[in-house]
Amino acid sequence: MDSSRQRLLDIARSAINIFARRGLKCCLVGSVASYAYGVPRVPKDVDLVVLTTHYDQETLKEMLVAADSRFYLVPSRKLFATYKVLWYRSDLGYYGSRYKVDILLPGIMNIPNVPHQHVVYKAPHNLPLMPLIPHLLLKLQAWDDHRLSARNDFLAKMPTDRSDIDQLLAIVCRSGERVDSLTLRWLPESMLTAARARLGKYLMYGSWQTKPQWKSLGFNV
Repeated sequence: MDSSRQRLLDIARSAINIFARRGLKCCLVGSVASYAYGVPRVPKDVDLVVLTTHYDQETLKEMLVAADSRFYLVPSRKLFATYKVLWYRSDLGYYGSRYKVDILLPGIMNIPNVPHQHVVYKAPHNLPLMPLIPHLLLKLQAWDDHRLSARNDFLAKMPTDRSDIDQLLAIVCRSGERVDSLTLRWLPESMLTAARARLGKYLMYGSWQTKPQWKSLGFNV
């Protein structure tokens, strides 16, 4: 396995274990979750949702820093921002030795509050993952957000978003999962409604040839 992939998996596991000692459940989203599901692209950072309503993001970041000195905080470069950015310092040397870690909460960026029993653990990594279809819909949301952005760096992410979405879509289709599955009854209807609205744009501007696959998931497109 590529060392960067392994390093990010190890960082994710470290954070998850620290939170577990506090009695907190987590699930991965973003590129590390996509990789764990089978998308081959090398992740660049860790996106971890902590399934709690008792702590804010800054407190959760401070928990990691207090428990492991390889986690550290730096002030945000955004004007007037009060939050700090969490990084992990690898012990592999200076070059390429730090990785960004985003600590998220349900509700932020429309992330659903996953019931603990529906968090997915997939071999061989056995890390907690956002369930597959909600993870796919969050990737679709990211593509649409980047499409609507005026920032060139966000617009430049669209081809990678599209590749990730199409690969995840194929993985979902092979799994046989559908949006009307009983195991997804907990998913907010607002998330499905937003996904239906985005799908028309994705099939127009992103990947028109995936229409049959979206239909097989239960979307009326």
